[in-house]
Amino acid sequence: MKVGIIGAGAVGAASLLSLVMRGPPACEIVVLDRNQKRAKGVVADLQYGATLSPAVEIHAGDYADLADAVLVVVTAGINERTGGATDRSDPAGRLKLLDANAKVYREVVPRIVAVAPQAVILVVTDPPDPLADLARRLAGHDRVVSSGTFLDTLRFRFHLARRLKVSPAFVEAQVVGEHGTSQVFLWSSARVAGTLAIAALYGDGVTTEDFCREVEEEVRYANIAIIEGTGASQLGIGMATARIVEAILRDERAVIPIGSFNPTYGTTLSLPSVLGRTGVSRILEPEMSEIERLSLQRSADKLQDALARLTV
Repeated sequence: MKVGIIGAGAVGAASLLSLVMRGPPACEIVVLDRNQKRAKGVVADLQYGATLSPAVEIHAGDYADLADAVLVVVTAGINERTGGATDRSDPAGRLKLLDANAKVYREVVPRIVAVAPQAVILVVTDPPDPLADLARRLAGHDRVVSSGTFLDTLRFRFHLARRLKVSPAFVEAQVVGEHGTSQVFLWSSARVAGTLAIAALYGDGVTTEDFCREVEEEVRYANIAIIEGTGASQLGIGMATARIVEAILRDERAVIPIGSFNPTYGTTLSLPSVLGRTGVSRILEPEMSEIERLSLQRSADKLQDALARLTV
């Protein structure tokens, strides 16, 4: 099987590395970048260490080399630091990058479809949800998913586990909606080995309100904290992207919170979804409190408003 990665910047390179380290079910990975020297450099750097991983052919190429690709991952575009999306007080968050990165997608997506019309398109570029809607329109098919709130969910589980002093493996919690400032934390169903996470706080001397607020801030602005320290948020999303790719290629029917077009909300947003070879085959909407459901609708409304600014 063949996979394409468009964009050899920080996130594209991290995704490639993570995919190779996981032992991809793909036998060929093609890396594209508008700066061909960069794509060749990333491949050259990684291919030597890749000899320690299961066999895979990695090479820099052009769009013609995507022919017969099963999946194309798009990470191309400006990042949060370059686009000025690192202000915690700005409710727009990653949506500030939409106009600039939409121009990139208008160029990239038709070229993907021209050579790989059957490929699933995985949108990782920020903001991934409205860009996935744009990609869906440009591609003319529904095999388009965004990385969505999968990484946010992993961050949520990590911070819950750390504060409750348990392993993240025993935390079941979801972040849904936008991969951005309007994301929704499903506290009503967050559990630790079957016990409500809030109930697990008993005796810790911290109020529920303070606990929830602190965890949400850590998750919602994790990308900004990382950028302030390293200049780019890349490793976590690279690892999450590799896991999504793996689930698609292996047709796992894995259930994860990933973005896909949801006709109920009229936009691409994240809910727990069944993910396999053709993308999302089924969306599962978990039980929510009334406040959570209203928050999810507000998140959808925000994404619709952002998308309304764009035209194909």
